[in-house]
Amino acid sequence: MSSNDESQLPPPIPDPTPAPVPIGAPVAAPVSASTSSPRPANYEALLAEFAREYLRDRRSQRLWSRFVRIFWLVLLLGAIWFVFTQNRHGMAVPTGAHTALVEVRGEIASDTEASAELILSAVRSAFEDPNAQAVVLRINSPGGSPVQAGIVYDEIKRLKAIHGKKVYAVVEEICASGAYYIAASADEIYVDKASIVGSIGVLMDGFGFTGLMDKVGVERRLLTAGENKGMLDPFTPLNPKQRGYAQAMLDQIHRQFIAVVKEGRGQRLKETPEMFSGLFWNGEEAIKLGLADHYGNLDFVAREVVKAEDVIDYTPRDNVAERLAKRFGAAFGETAVKSLRSLPAIR
Repeated sequence: MSSNDESQLPPPIPDPTPAPVPIGAPVAAPVSASTSSPRPANYEALLAEFAREYLRDRRSQRLWSRFVRIFWLVLLLGAIWFVFTQNRHGMAVPTGAHTALVEVRGEIASDTEASAELILSAVRSAFEDPNAQAVVLRINSPGGSPVQAGIVYDEIKRLKAIHGKKVYAVVEEICASGAYYIAASADEIYVDKASIVGSIGVLMDGFGFTGLMDKVGVERRLLTAGENKGMLDPFTPLNPKQRGYAQAMLDQIHRQFIAVVKEGRGQRLKETPEMFSGLFWNGEEAIKLGLADHYGNLDFVAREVVKAEDVIDYTPRDNVAERLAKRFGAAFGETAVKSLRSLPAIR
């Protein structure tokens, strides 16, 4: 090949394999792209600003945490102060002569706000307080359990004999049946002319489903040990003998009710054939019959009768936690309790 041909050939490709380095020869450190780039001119200023922001944020968090702790501490101290400045009934602590108020509202039963336990808890506190000049029962109730009403009546009579304080009943809309049973323990009964008073009687109610069961082809299978154990079962035809037993029991409770009313009202009663028949009257007629004494409300009785215008409410009040607990407890237990009640309620 001629020299002219050699000059036209492409240049040789370099060998990618690095040349061997002699032993002991110094090796140059690789140059990093990141280290070779220069830092920003304000690098130190940015770092200082970041540190200041971080410290400011931490300080704010500490202040907020301290504020939350102080808030809860104040709230706790306020709750403690409230508990110690209130008595166990949730009322203001009496500081002088006053009229003691006890509310009787709603159905009278063992699991209501008008239970004997709650009413008497307030009544005892009122009688024991030397500043309470008299006790006023403010009643707005259609009645309820004769057992609960009887417990309240007997205890009020006992406390009156021990402490020598007067008890006045003030009727709002209604004072019937078991509520009047309780009102009979009062020395005087005050009503509005349109109040409903009376219903001195006893009832036991329920339903019978035997005809319906025959129509739909349902058979009742009731096994008992004792011929009267299934007495008044709503799915079994009413036995005349068992009905007689139930009626005799109601008549006896009715006689007890009548005796209580006569004992409480005494010579003021102007007895008529219908007085103990379960009828009820307005306040005006109740005064004429001797079932009530005068017209008047709570303020009137406190101001004009007791002569202690300041009224202190001794009625127990549930706090929020207690109400929630009772509500949850009732939700779990109500169905089971109702399923165990085989007899109708007496009221």
